[in-house]
Amino acid sequence: MNKTASISTPTIVALQMCSGLNPDDNIASLKRALKTLPATRPLLVCLPEAFLVFSKTGNDTLLVAKQVEQYKLQLSELCQHHNIWLNAGTMPEPFNEHKYYAASHLYNNQGELVATYNKIHLFDVNVDDKTGSYRESDFTQAGSDVVVVESPFGKIGLTVCYDLRFSGLFNDLVRQGAEIILVPSAFTVVTGQAHWQPLLAARAIETQCYVVAAAQHGTHENGRQTYGHSIIISPWGNTLSELPTGTGFISCHADLDQLQKIRRDMPVQSHQRFREHLL
Repeated sequence: MNKTASISTPTIVALQMCSGLNPDDNIASLKRALKTLPATRPLLVCLPEAFLVFSKTGNDTLLVAKQVEQYKLQLSELCQHHNIWLNAGTMPEPFNEHKYYAASHLYNNQGELVATYNKIHLFDVNVDDKTGSYRESDFTQAGSDVVVVESPFGKIGLTVCYDLRFSGLFNDLVRQGAEIILVPSAFTVVTGQAHWQPLLAARAIETQCYVVAAAQHGTHENGRQTYGHSIIISPWGNTLSELPTGTGFISCHADLDQLQKIRRDMPVQSHQRFREHLL
């Protein structure tokens, strides 16, 4: 256990993965990765969307949803063992016998589940790739709650992947106090090449928040190909760290004093004349 690591500037890590069909294999990959992380504490580890299972069909994911409690318990134990906070990308949480939530859980270093965000915007689109048609709503139930939570790293706002295209959600997060916004993702290669970095930079600049996007990368067992390029962007829109390909992690220290200076010098929220309503 790393309980004795010295307290220093809070560190945020985004872990890039290539998750497969078997949840146990993906948990094993996570365990190996956690052994390589920085020794500084507090430490927040951010995982990508579908980190637990990247299934071939929604029915396969639904089967995992029915067993999800055992994996949540393992994550809780890992947080205690490594003395880390963990944003568990997304995991399938049962909604009913036909659908599940794409749930983004946040655990503290005591292993307590402190927040859950259920993905609001579902990926029902056509993409010019091998998959072609994506219909996430066939098996996924959309969430409705906007989630911001206090932490040693700052006030964290939770989103997932396709949410990135909807600035109203991000503006609502910052109005609720968000300073760091997490965007666990599994972007397609086609949409990633076109829009990934511009959208993330825009969300960081307009909200004046740190944006941390842990991503899936590579060719997966289910036949999907994901873009990777896990990235951390500053409230000024600068790229602080990026991992274009492969698996591994990137990290940063969130400077909240600098964030507040940016907001004081350019108080865009107080200048906002349009108040969007999410739902």
